[in-house]
Amino acid sequence: MQEIEPYYIWRDLYRSEDDQNSPFFEREYSEFEFSNTIYNYVIHPQWDEFGSPTLYIKILFADYHKQFAVIEMLGEWNDAVTNDIMFLKRDVVELLIENGISKFILIGENVLNFHSSDDCYYEEWFQDIDEGWIVAVNFQEHVLEEFRRAGIDYYLNFGGEFDNMNWRKFSPMQLYAQVQTLIQHRLG
Repeated sequence: MQEIEPYYIWRDLYRSEDDQNSPFFEREYSEFEFSNTIYNYVIHPQWDEFGSPTLYIKILFADYHKQFAVIEMLGEWNDAVTNDIMFLKRDVVELLIENGISKFILIGENVLNFHSSDDCYYEEWFQDIDEGWIVAVNFQEHVLEEFRRAGIDYYLNFGGEFDNMNWRKFSPMQLYAQVQTLIQHRLG
């Protein structure tokens, strides 16, 4: 797990620790001290903790003019035991929404499992973004199946092109444009 680090190619364009609107503003990172864990596995120190003991994130990019954020995730998403969605919604998403973000691209290829509870926080998130959207990119099929069973597929867009997107080949703006086009096709 310590070998999996957040996508860093866009760091010259955006760093959440330098963004005064980010929940991780002025956070300092160590390249040598590996202190965060998922169960007994040490993870790379660049991942951001937000209240969950098993799920970590990295805001890879935020554009307040275009109103979108790209968030990469790592670990086990567990709403049933540790209420991860509550921490994600209250401590990360709400601050971004307050600063104008209404479109969220969640990168989930490193989300190992999902354990659901109820859908209240997803519904609240969906209602808070009005004309925005939440897209789940590259989540594993068993995780997507759990999303469906939990009924949160009403609030998150996934499937089709979103499940096997080569998002790393894009710049943040290109990724946003690609996702926006796919969302418009789905809605149109």
